[in-house]
Amino acid sequence: MSRVALVTGGTRGIGEAICTTLKDAGYTVVANYGGNDEAAKAFTERTGIAAMKFDVSDFDKTKAAIEQIESDFGPVDVLINNAGITRDGTMHRMSFEQWNAVIQTNLASCFNTCRAVIEGMRERAFGRIVNIGSINGQAGQYGQVNYAAAKSGIHGFTKALAQEGAGKGITVNAIAPGYIDTDMVRAVPEDVLKKIVARIPVGRLGKPEDIADGVLFLVKDESSFITGSTLSINGGQHMY
Repeated sequence: MSRVALVTGGTRGIGEAICTTLKDAGYTVVANYGGNDEAAKAFTERTGIAAMKFDVSDFDKTKAAIEQIESDFGPVDVLINNAGITRDGTMHRMSFEQWNAVIQTNLASCFNTCRAVIEGMRERAFGRIVNIGSINGQAGQYGQVNYAAAKSGIHGFTKALAQEGAGKGITVNAIAPGYIDTDMVRAVPEDVLKKIVARIPVGRLGKPEDIADGVLFLVKDESSFITGSTLSINGGQHMY
């Protein structure tokens, strides 16, 4: 029986690439999404991967949804925390709502999902958790104090939880993507995008599959000696 993998924010961009890569590797994959029903339906039709709508920033809804996933598909052995939003603005113009939305969706969601699966992983003495951070959580970014704080928090969260899970067969790692060729990045003005690419030593944006391949490596049974690590996939832009 294949292992069950839950990917939050899994129906587009990096999340979709993670889902399809894991499916192709033999995992039973469930994709979470937050709002766009039409996009989720198209994703399922395109990939054959089930999509479940729930708000990862809501503890109770997340707990109930994961209980339903485990009832329908089996215990979640692999968890990929990929869901994230941006609400950019400089500090002197940022509202509490902008701050809180990003912290809750990008960081608190990691607690919500991990709390829902960690006891089962401990009982089965196996688990793979990969949290998607960001180059901007490592280096900071103008106009993103909320996003940078949340992503930096993910890296600390990862290291602490890795210590708790190590003796129970649970590995917890993070990936810090650089600038990846997704709709969000392509929405950046062309002149700004050119400046971004000019700062990447390999000379291009990353591909969603670059991140997905890193996830697959970390969740394999054979990767049991890798935990508490952050894998930076950024084309050499930030060597941390």
